[in-house]
Amino acid sequence: MTTMYTPDHEWINIEDHEAAVVGITHHAQDALGDVVFVELPEVGRTYKRGDVAGVVESVKAAADLYMPVEGEVVEVNTALKDDPSLVNKDPLGNGWFFKVHVTHMEHFDELMDPPAYDKLLKSL
Repeated sequence: MTTMYTPDHEWINIEDHEAAVVGITHHAQDALGDVVFVELPEVGRTYKRGDVAGVVESVKAAADLYMPVEGEVVEVNTALKDDPSLVNKDPLGNGWFFKVHVTHMEHFDELMDPPAYDKLLKSL
């Protein structure tokens, strides 16, 4: 499994060639505070890289969730509807947002690897 990151603090794991899992990073959930609502994308909808695919609302603010790659949403984490705090408790695990079938794998290669993302965080 390979995890890559966006400058907007989304992460994406390529588990296999069928689907990739997308969520927000520890940094993003820390900045947002207690997450109280998550708007998830529609299963079956195709998004371009950079499209707004959802919204995360917290006690502090609301933030758009951007699609890190081009592809079709194949599954959403319905557990977030009942317990949006999973984003805070386990942002890189049970707090994932959706799975996407990646249509252009080269987009994945343009994202930040863990050392590059760490460098970004240190510059903030």
